[in-house]
Formats: sequence, structure tokens, C-alpha cells
Amino acid sequence: MIQLYHVYKNYNGSSPALTDISFVVEKGEFVFLTGPSGAGKTTLLKLIFCSEKPTGGQIIIDGKNTSRFGTREIAELRRKIGFIFQDFKLLSNKTVYKNVALPLDIIGHRPREIKKKVSYVLSYLGLQHRANYKPLSISGGEQQRASIARALVKEPTILLADEPTGNLDPALTNSIMELFLDINAKGTTVVIATHDSSLIKKLNKRTITLEGGKVIQEKE
Repeated sequence: MIQLYHVYKNYNGSSPALTDISFVVEKGEFVFLTGPSGAGKTTLLKLIFCSEKPTGGQIIIDGKNTSRFGTREIAELRRKIGFIFQDFKLLSNKTVYKNVALPLDIIGHRPREIKKKVSYVLSYLGLQHRANYKPLSISGGEQQRASIARALVKEPTILLADEPTGNLDPALTNSIMELFLDINAKGTTVVIATHDSSLIKKLNKRTITLEGGKVIQEKE
């Protein structure tokens, strides 16, 4: 599903962000990326999402080499990938419903289909009562769930999450992780970047540890 071979990422005037990264994530796997701040976790997710391009190496997703992708191919790939950003990236001037509907609007779904899909995912995440609220008028945990809803509404085959529980209390963290496990159980490949070692220990999933832009450990 996701294959990285000798991937490098350099930014001008700085140390390499990633150095010689190679690993494979199989279809339906649940994988943690971990390591300290600055280890390269976010950069790695951005490369998989094609919002950044590698300086060297190959990234193959669903059998296709992303280094050969143009704008159209990247757009098609992103229809298959849900990305949950660390800072949510919800549009403050739009309601929760409109935020969640946005990816389907962009793809060009019909209004009736959008309503059906958005209503389902809001109900699944317990947010139907917040549909007409704007993000700044709901809690942090609800904003997090809204960002998850927006990622899930297009029914992605791959879900990427960048520190999705970083700002949540333990109870909300457990709730969000249960959602990810449920999503994974339904067949979605899940890759989560986190520095929360207690969370990783509790769930006991495959873990890839980064440090200084390099893979230093893999644990099945």
C-alpha cells in the first residue's frame, strides 16, 4: 500500500529532514511513527500525502510511483488519503457541516450524496448536534473529531494523522484512539505520528521510530 525506498528530504540551508528512509506499510495495517520533535514525522506524512516531494528515493502508493505524478495524479491520490492535521486546519468562517462537506464539494459530489455522507460521518463521530456550529464555538475535542470527520467523509483507503491526540486529555485520547482502531478494523490503512510513548505501549501496534531524520528502530 505504502512503500518507501531510500527516501531523502533536504530543505535549503538546513540539515537533512529525512535520510535514507525505507519501509513498507501493508494494506490494512495500523502503524505508529514516533520520535522526538524534529525527528521527521510530519515531513514523512507530507511526503506520503504528496504535499512535499522527496529530494531522493522513491515513494510508491497503491502501486504507483508518486515522483512521476503531476497535478492531476496528485489530486486523484488525495481522494484516497485522509489527512488529520495537528492543528486541525478547520475553516473558522464555515460550520462544522460545511468543513466536513468541503472535500466532497471539491471532488464534485452531488448535494444529495454530500448530505448523506456528511450526516453519516457526523453521526458516527457523535457530532450531529454540532453540525451548524462554527469551529471556534465548540470544544477542542469536538474540533478534533470534526477534523477526523473531514478526513473520513471521502472514505479513504489510507488515513494519516499528525499528533492527533497531542492536545487532548487522557479520556478524549482514549476515545479518539478507539475511533482509529474501529476505522482500521473496517479496512483502512492507518499511519499515526505521535510522541506519546504510553499510547504506543498501550496499543502495542507496529512502531517505526525516527530520530534526526533516520529510522533507528522498527518494532512489529
